[in-house]
Amino acid sequence: MQTKEIDATALETLLAAAVAAPSIHNTQPWRFGFDLGTRAVTVHADRSRALALADPHGRALHLSTGSAVLNLRVAAAHLGWKPVPHLLPDPYDPELLATVQLTVATDPLPAHRALYPAVERRHSSRMPFTGRPVPEPVVAGMAAAARAEGAHLYVPDILQTRRLLRVTSAAELRNTTDEARTAESRAWVAPPGAGPYGIPLTAARPLDAAGRMPMRDFTGRAPVPGLPRMRFERHAQVALLWTVGDRPRDWLAAGQALERALLVATTHGVRTSLLHQAMEWPDLREAMRVPGTRWCRPQVLIRFGYGPEAKGTRPPRAAARPADRPVRHAVRTPVPGPPGPGDGD
Repeated sequence: MQTKEIDATALETLLAAAVAAPSIHNTQPWRFGFDLGTRAVTVHADRSRALALADPHGRALHLSTGSAVLNLRVAAAHLGWKPVPHLLPDPYDPELLATVQLTVATDPLPAHRALYPAVERRHSSRMPFTGRPVPEPVVAGMAAAARAEGAHLYVPDILQTRRLLRVTSAAELRNTTDEARTAESRAWVAPPGAGPYGIPLTAARPLDAAGRMPMRDFTGRAPVPGLPRMRFERHAQVALLWTVGDRPRDWLAAGQALERALLVATTHGVRTSLLHQAMEWPDLREAMRVPGTRWCRPQVLIRFGYGPEAKGTRPPRAAARPADRPVRHAVRTPVPGPPGPGDGD
């Protein structure tokens, strides 16, 4: 598909791709607009959907928004434009996290345009995987995708995998025994028909019956009848996404690297889920560092493998509606606010 016209249909295609990005608790903490003067899609932070306890510094908010920026770039290249991203373009507007300028391509379009079909198919799977190993060339492709966006993907051996999962389990235990954090995450569990934000009740669990896989329990430790426990894969495959820097620009770059790696996995039929719990506690995030690296800032742990399509568990998405008509300044898309005080993918 190729178009040179930036009309409502093209904008809707771009924004539909953007909102398909993963976000912590499916908060979708972004707002989009279009600047006619610069022919750029603008990406703003929406602090009303920030997580005060799980993400007090906004690192995960930037990570989530960076993922949306990558999807914008992929969709723009798919439509025939050369997308030029600018991170934190205005020092006087801290809420403007990025712009993606749509320029006419005069040379071959970016290779990541081929990832466009995976944008809609990618979603976080909280279901057990089969345990069948993902081939090394696929894993190498995920790592190369992260490097292309300025981040690193550490794929540990069995012993280091167990270490990373133990630290994540310790973080999950802290979260589920902290009443305030439990209330924050529980507020983002969305019953049927609740709206476009949050984790569907059908995806809030299952948990691992053997206790090896530290999937996030959005419901806390209060007994909830009927919520299942299942046996997860015995030998998990995980990868730690990390960066050298740890400032907002690095977080946005990490988000783009994360989504690019996830899309590569999706093109090969590999399912993924994100284990973020340890990143929410400074000491445990430090414990997630890659051994022997001096400048390692862990951003998120990716679990990946093969598994069935889990119907009815995809997180909802806000409608992708551009402004009714082009204007000469950024306009935020008219999407509603959160259903309550907190939510994730």
